[in-house]
Amino acid sequence: MSLPSPLVRGFEVVIGIETHAQLSTHSKIFSGSSTAFGAAPNTQASPVDLALPGTLPVLNRGAVERAIRFGLAVNATVAPVSIFARKNYFYPDLPKGYQISQYETPVVQGGRVEFFVGEVRHSVNLTRAHLEEDAGKSLHEDYQGKTGIDLNRAGTPLLEIVTEPDMRGSREAVEYAKELHRLVTWIGICDGNMQEGSFRCDANVSVRRPGAPYGTRREIKNLNSFKFMQQAIDYEVQWQIDLIEDGGAVRQATVLFDPDSGETRAMRSKEDANDYRYFPDPDLPPLVIAPEWIESVRTQMPELPALMAARFQRDYGLPASDAALMTQGKAFSAYFEAAAKSSGQPKLVANWLMGEVSRRLNAQGLDIAACPVPAAWLAALLGRVSDGTISNNGARQVFDALWTGDGQGDDGADAAAWIDAVIKARGLKQMSDSGELSAIIDAVIAANAKSVDEYRAGKEKAFNALVGQAMKVTQGKGNPALVGELLKQKLG
Repeated sequence: MSLPSPLVRGFEVVIGIETHAQLSTHSKIFSGSSTAFGAAPNTQASPVDLALPGTLPVLNRGAVERAIRFGLAVNATVAPVSIFARKNYFYPDLPKGYQISQYETPVVQGGRVEFFVGEVRHSVNLTRAHLEEDAGKSLHEDYQGKTGIDLNRAGTPLLEIVTEPDMRGSREAVEYAKELHRLVTWIGICDGNMQEGSFRCDANVSVRRPGAPYGTRREIKNLNSFKFMQQAIDYEVQWQIDLIEDGGAVRQATVLFDPDSGETRAMRSKEDANDYRYFPDPDLPPLVIAPEWIESVRTQMPELPALMAARFQRDYGLPASDAALMTQGKAFSAYFEAAAKSSGQPKLVANWLMGEVSRRLNAQGLDIAACPVPAAWLAALLGRVSDGTISNNGARQVFDALWTGDGQGDDGADAAAWIDAVIKARGLKQMSDSGELSAIIDAVIAANAKSVDEYRAGKEKAFNALVGQAMKVTQGKGNPALVGELLKQKLG
């Protein structure tokens, strides 16, 4: 369950999130128009999308199946009957004067999303997930002071996913959003491209004194970056607290976040549900989902991240937080499992993926699918660490050669030969000969009588100093574990 975050200046932060996930269908939710991104303005808007007289919407079956898939993934109830409604408001980029959505009876009801904040497991309850169409887009640039309207997005299928107000801080909100992003891309219902608007979050933020009723919320719209989400929530929290402490009252509003200034600013007063005058759409019959349809979708579901993480804990002995990170994406989990099976060192593989591999991927803006070091090569390299051939420091130098080198393939045997050649060429092989190291340690003991006496007097730091001296003599090539073992034997 979610744990309360520390208070902010004596206030508790309360956050709920609404996410619009664009569904991965090739056509729109009520017409056959394409949903491809980047087309010239108004080239993907059919008479249905334009709401021309006499046109009627026809529901996209693929959009419904994706909603069912999401409901199954979060252990929600998939409604056997759900209703489409008209949400009435008037914007230039909404050609009908209303949006087709779902209100009283959504297709997905309830559910839960679990995730980690650090090593602490949290969970957020979902209120609902409903199908709806997107609006068009108003364009304000390069129009000589005028506004252009592009209706290519009008009718694009969305699944709006709404949480309960369960989150108590910006970090928790960001980790929830990341987990939701991972889930919708994992099950293939959304491509998750935040820059193109495929995954957009609205954060409802309020503050209250502990134990008091919920405060008045302000909704931060269209957050398309996890970094901006955290900045926006943090600023909004401080702004609301400042206002309250100065004797003011928070008014319900929709606000936007300005990444340049790092501030939120009011966009308009926030409407309540009754302001939209919802009523059932007379052009669309109730959506009926038979149990057989749900079971058919269930049989096509992939292994879900939570189940895979549990399997990684069971089969590979990973801690829960490591297992969650190893299942951050399908490609990432496949890479981990291939390297873990090949090397027989799953924890070492996980450590490298969370450390050196991720560091380099992030520095170059790469996904794991574009990693220049295949899983078999990483497994072969870590095999040389586990058998004592090279140290972790030496392995990082070999990894650098693998990352920048060319000519290597994806065959494990070739990898081992290539890695051994790099180790030899760079002189990275560890000294693991007991006789050779024993002589070096004897010399170190003889030359460091003071440290020896301090260790025998109970000072553990003196032992580390002696190990350091031995490693210095070996120019860092001594096997640290063997050096420590031999040194303890000789010191009694």
